Amino acid sequence: MAVTGTHKIEALYKKAAGLRIDHSKVKQISDLVDQKLYDLLVVAEGNARYNGRDIIWMCDVPLTKAMKESMEKFKELEEELELQPILDHLTTLPPLKYALEDELEKRLPDLVGTIIYVMANITKEFASRDKVVSSKEMEKAETILNLMI
Repeated sequence: MAVTGTHKIEALYKKAAGLRIDHSKVKQISDLVDQKLYDLLVVAEGNARYNGRDIIWMCDVPLTKAMKESMEKFKELEEELELQPILDHLTTLPPLKYALEDELEKRLPDLVGTIIYVMANITKEFASRDKVVSSKEMEKAETILNLMI
């Protein structure tokens, strides 16, 4: 189960970076986005614990200045992601020890959209002139995203 659908990922890549991706790469992107969201929440859980709380707040999510700027750019695209598939997906992963606050839960689609936006723009840096993403370009973008998040 993925946090968002194939067509939404394809549309976001096109809108965010002017890139086309084929269906074979959508699963790779989806899996990476799923993992990066979970990684952010695991770190956020540690931050909540450090701050003496047993609930994860939005401010616990480790967002850099660049990630926050990318979140704003994602919002400017006016693309809506559904919350329920994200929540459903999180139930398939090892459970977090702490619950998410309501505000953080409501902003999960923004976090997912931001990760996709960032991935699309990293990929754009390697994309060939024809704007169709190759497997090698995807691998490079994935390596960079893994170093960042």
